[in-house]
Amino acid sequence: MKKNDSKKIAIVTGGGSGIGLAIAEKFVKNDITTIIIGRNREKLQAAKAKLGVLCESVSFDLDHLSEIPGLVKKIEKKFSKIDILVNNAGINLKKDFTEVTDEEFQKIILTNVQSIFTISREVVKTMLKNKSGSIVNISSMASQYGLPKVIAYSASKGAIESMTRAMAAELSPKGIRINCIAPGFIATDMSAKALNNDKERKDKVLSRTPMGMLGAPSDIGDAALFLASEAASFITGVVLPVDGGNSIGF
Repeated sequence: MKKNDSKKIAIVTGGGSGIGLAIAEKFVKNDITTIIIGRNREKLQAAKAKLGVLCESVSFDLDHLSEIPGLVKKIEKKFSKIDILVNNAGINLKKDFTEVTDEEFQKIILTNVQSIFTISREVVKTMLKNKSGSIVNISSMASQYGLPKVIAYSASKGAIESMTRAMAAELSPKGIRINCIAPGFIATDMSAKALNNDKERKDKVLSRTPMGMLGAPSDIGDAALFLASEAASFITGVVLPVDGGNSIGF
């Protein structure tokens, strides 16, 4: 029983595919019981089948803010605690600035900022009981410098980085560390589709990335595992670019 009690419990939002799945995979390989949350039931079930017994999947739309407290309570009741939260779920919109509607902008902010605040608030309530915990937010290079045609996404990721610092300042004295990862260009199905169909953009991406290649989802998984672990016990409030040098490239 004691062994069970000491096993870490993690939540990874958007854990059914891409970066979220890679993070969940690293956690499970390191003996962390991981609950993956997402909208797509089929993706979640496939991820659970891949990850095995240490993975649980929950089909849930984080835009339903009023239902998040109940979701977190249910997880806490089942596992008795939550040690790690990775806020990875997010959506993008690529559109000319003047064409973005108020509704589209609000939708990005709802999914990428508001839902992260709400689930973090509820998880922190459970972490405070144990006076320990680690939250890892996933930002983007879009918050590090200007990218055209992603105004709402950029605004949302800038907000996440500011929230990371504010949360760290308030919660670290209470034993809860908050950090953030800003991924560069990572080779996921989505990015491959975009870049492989646009040679000029792909060449630009690679030419300004000093390491000259795209990252792998597992690179973000490694960074998330580190920031969530005891190895990072004196690290809080940081935004860690994992981008092959893209953010400092020329």
